[in-house]
Amino acid sequence: MKEVAIRTEYIPLGQFLKLSDCISTGGQAKFFLQENKITINGETDNRRGRKLYVGDRVEVEGFGVFTVTGS
Repeated sequence: MKEVAIRTEYIPLGQFLKLSDCISTGGQAKFFLQENKITINGETDNRRGRKLYVGDRVEVEGFGVFTVTGS
């Protein structure tokens, strides 16, 4: 499981995908979410603005499992 550290209270899913190296630019998020299965804490979600908080577990099909951690 990989960790993605944030310095704010939360991070939108679109930004998270960029920080976790699943996509290279924020502009790719919309299309990436349409084509790939994302599971957050066991629930499927593809909303780019979904807020992720420290402790959330994100599974990105084809990329692995990530945990949001604080800095």
